[in-house]
Amino acid sequence: MSAAKSLLIELGTEELPPKALDELSQAFLDGIVQGLGKRGIEAALDQARAYCTPRRLAVLVPAVVATQPDQQVERRGPAVGAALDAQGQPSKALLGFAQSCGVEVAQLEKQETDKGAWFVFRAVKPGQSLAALLPEIVEEALKGLPVPRPMRWADHDYAFVRPVHWLVMLHGADIIDGEVLGLKSGRKSRGHRFMHPNPVHVTDADGWLDALRAAKVLVDPLERRERIRAEVARVATQTGGVPRLDGALLDEIANLTEWPTAIACAFEREFLAVPPEALVTTMETNQKFVPVFDAAGRLTEHFVGIANIESKDPVEIRKGYERVIRPRFADAKFFWDEDLKTPLASYQEPLNNVTYQQALGSLWDKSVRVAELARVIAARVGVDAGAATRAASLSKCDLLTRMVGEFPELQGVMGRHYAQRQGEGEAVATALDSYYQPRFAGDAIAGDAVGQVLAVAERFDTLAGIFAVGLKPSGTKDPFALRRAALGLARTLVEGGLELDLRASFAEALELLPEAALVAGLKPGKDGKPPALNAGARRAALVAELTDFVFDRLRGYYAEMGFTSEQFEAVLATGPATLPDFDRRLRAVMEFGRRPEAMSLAAANKRVANILRKAQEETGEIPGGEVDPACFELPAEHDLAAALDAAVADTAASRANGDYTAVLARLARLQAPVDAFFDKVLVNAEDPRVRANRLALLARLQAQFSAVADIARL
Repeated sequence: MSAAKSLLIELGTEELPPKALDELSQAFLDGIVQGLGKRGIEAALDQARAYCTPRRLAVLVPAVVATQPDQQVERRGPAVGAALDAQGQPSKALLGFAQSCGVEVAQLEKQETDKGAWFVFRAVKPGQSLAALLPEIVEEALKGLPVPRPMRWADHDYAFVRPVHWLVMLHGADIIDGEVLGLKSGRKSRGHRFMHPNPVHVTDADGWLDALRAAKVLVDPLERRERIRAEVARVATQTGGVPRLDGALLDEIANLTEWPTAIACAFEREFLAVPPEALVTTMETNQKFVPVFDAAGRLTEHFVGIANIESKDPVEIRKGYERVIRPRFADAKFFWDEDLKTPLASYQEPLNNVTYQQALGSLWDKSVRVAELARVIAARVGVDAGAATRAASLSKCDLLTRMVGEFPELQGVMGRHYAQRQGEGEAVATALDSYYQPRFAGDAIAGDAVGQVLAVAERFDTLAGIFAVGLKPSGTKDPFALRRAALGLARTLVEGGLELDLRASFAEALELLPEAALVAGLKPGKDGKPPALNAGARRAALVAELTDFVFDRLRGYYAEMGFTSEQFEAVLATGPATLPDFDRRLRAVMEFGRRPEAMSLAAANKRVANILRKAQEETGEIPGGEVDPACFELPAEHDLAAALDAAVADTAASRANGDYTAVLARLARLQAPVDAFFDKVLVNAEDPRVRANRLALLARLQAQFSAVADIARL
C-alpha cells in the first residue's frame, strides 16, 4: 500500500460571483469526494475541506493513497440456455461476448441464480494511479457545478463560470500532471492581486494554506469571516458606535475579498433626515458597507467600508468610499423630500393605470377588494374597521413613489414613513409596513392588530385571485410567491389568534373577484372555447383547493416544531373551521400522545371505527341513535356508558372554552372501561336490538374523541 498524503486541487479564475461562491465551493468539494470514493481511492474523505476566494476554488483532502486498489471486474453475458445450441456449441451471442471481454469461451465462468444459469466474465484489473485518474475526477466535478450560464472565452471549446488562469494539483509534494479546461497543472499558485502579484511557489499540499497567507490571501472562508468581524469591531470602536453586520452581508463581503481590511468612514449628518432604512439599504445592498448605530439603536453618520487591501494610504480609500456614497444619499434625500410634497392618498387614482393581473384588474382594483375584506375581517375580530379599511386603501400607494421606485425593497417601510409625516393615524401608518410580514422565513408576523387584519386580507385576495385565473404554483415554479403567501396567512391567523373561518373567508374573497377571473381559469374544451361558467360550482371547487393549499403549507410549519404527520392528520380529519382552533387541537393531541393510555385508546378508536364502518356497509345506515340502558346485558356495557356520561358532563365546559388538552386528559380516563368492554362484550350480538344498542354506544364513544381529533389515526 502506497503512503497516504494530502491532495490539493486549486483552480484559479477571474472574480467569481460572490452570491454563488459558497454553493460553487461546496459543489466542487462534493464532486471531488464523490469522484475519489466512486473509484475506490482510499482517503480521509470525511475530513476533506473546501476553500475558496473570489479568484479560486480549492479542495484539500488528507491521507489520499497514490494508487487505486485492484478492481474486481465482473460482466454477465447471455443465459446458458440461449448461449449454447443443441449440440452444446457456443452461439454467435456467446462468441461475441467472449470476444468483447478479450478471452476465449472456455475462460468464461457460469453463475447459477434463482432465475437460471448465466455465462460471466471475471477478472482482476490492476488499480490505476491517482495521477492517472485525477484529471478525469476534476473534470467531472467541474461539470457538476451549478453554473446556469457558463462563459466561453478566447477561441476555446470549453466553458466555465469565469475564465480560468492556473491549476495546482499536488499529492503531497508531488505534482500530478494533467490538463483541465486547457490548463496544465503545476505548483504555482497566485497571491493577492495587488499586494503579492508574483506567482506563489507551493512546496506541498499541507503548506498551501500558509504559503497563500504569506501572499496576503486567506483561502479559508471561515477565517476571512472572523477577520472581517474583528476588523469591523476594531474600527467601530473609533466611532463610539455599534456596527450592524448581518450574516448575509458578512457572507457577501467575505466572498468579495481575499485580505479584508476595515476602514472607518462618515457622511454628512444632514442625510440623517432621510428615513434610516433607505440609508441602510444603500449602504448594505449597493455598497456593501456596514452601518453604525448609537447605543439607543439610532443610525449615526458613521459607517465601515471593507477594503480588499492593506493600503499604505487608508485615508485615500476612506475618501473614495465617502465620495461613492454621497451621490446615492443625495438621491435618497431628493426622493424623500419630493415624495413628501405629494399626499400618499393622491396615488390612489394613478394605481388604476398599473395592471395587477389582466383578469384581476389594476392595483387599485386589488386595493378596493382588500379594503372590503379588511373591513369585514376587522369587524369579526374586534379591530377598528375604519383604520383597517383606510390602511388597505393606502397599502399600494407607496409603490408609485420615487423612493420605492429606486429601492423596491423599501415598499411598506416608506409607506409607513410617508403616512406618519402626512398625519395618518399611527395604527394606519404602522399597518402599511407590518402587513408585509412575515417577509422571509423566520420573520415574525405583524405585531399590530390592524397590520394582522390587513396581512390576512391581502393574502386572502392574492391567493383567491391567482388560483382563480389558473396561475397556481406547479413544481418549482411559483412566480406569485403563493406558497409564501399561504404560509404567511396561516401563521398570522394562528400566531395572531384570529378566529376566522378559513373556508368562509376564501369564499368571501372569491365573491369579490370579477367574473373574468373565474372564466380565465377554466380550461378550454375540445373546440378551444372555455366551458360555460357555473360561478357557484367554480367558487366551491376553488375554496376546497385553496383550503388544501394552506394546510399543505401548515404541514411543514408544524413538522419543524416537532409535530408528527399522524398528529396533524388526526386533527385535520375533524375539519376545524379556524386555524387557532386547529392549533389548540393539535397541541392537545401532542400532549395526549405523551400519556401512557394514548396508544391503547388510539387502538381502541381504530377498532371502533372499523366496527362502525363494517356495520354501515352491511346495513347501509350510519350506526348511532340513543343508547338504551334497558338493552344492556353485561356489566361492562353499564360501566362504559356510565363512564362516558361522566366524561361528557365533566368536559362540557372545557369543550366550550376550546381547552382540548383538558378534554383529552379527561377522556384518557376511559381506558379501563373501554378495554373491559372489548374484553367482555361481543358487539355483533345475535339480538338485533342489543347489537344496535352496542353500536350506538360505540358511536357515542367515537364522537367524544372525534370532537377533538381522529384519535384512531395515532
